[in-house]
Amino acid sequence: MIKVLIVDDHAMVRMGISTYLQVEPDIKVIGTAENGKEAVEKAQSLKPDVILMDLVMPEMNGVEASKKILKNNPKQKIIILTSFIDDELVYPAIRAGATSYILKTGSAEEIIEAIHKAIIGKSVFEDEVADKIKKNPDKVKEQELFETLTNRELEVLRLIGKGKTNKEIGDELYISLKTVKTHVSNILNKLNVQDRTQATIYAFKHGLVK
Repeated sequence: MIKVLIVDDHAMVRMGISTYLQVEPDIKVIGTAENGKEAVEKAQSLKPDVILMDLVMPEMNGVEASKKILKNNPKQKIIILTSFIDDELVYPAIRAGATSYILKTGSAEEIIEAIHKAIIGKSVFEDEVADKIKKNPDKVKEQELFETLTNRELEVLRLIGKGKTNKEIGDELYISLKTVKTHVSNILNKLNVQDRTQATIYAFKHGLVK
């Protein structure tokens, strides 16, 4: 029996995937988690064989959660199941140790196939993701500084890149000016840049702002 943990911040997605998998005689959903932090805890306590991992979540994103999970138990298999195929998500996820990368728009059969293949050490990649990996193999190995940013810090960085002031960022994200300043300070430190201008250049260079 393949034990599966489903990680997604949307309850309907967790419920839908669970329903798909219930009909499989050799797959058992042993738990769900709504964010990366909870995923790390449940991966440790429930000991699933395979983890279906969303990427963009509150508390802790899927990349960071994957790193922590595999550090605790390298034998667990992580399948990224997401709606995004942006470079800033694909490459960090693969570098974090994900076995496969598939989209939520795929069929239930594709998810089930990925689970079965993960158990025997085989990968399944969305076609566009596979093309990215083939064209840029070095990026799979390269560690980017922006991977250390939290989801909120990435949001703030993107708004900095769009020329928003601290007040405008606070208004858009519904956070205080003090909180914005803290995020900006953390971003500059993590990216090893001196000011907002350099942070903006970094964001454009790495495709974080379009």
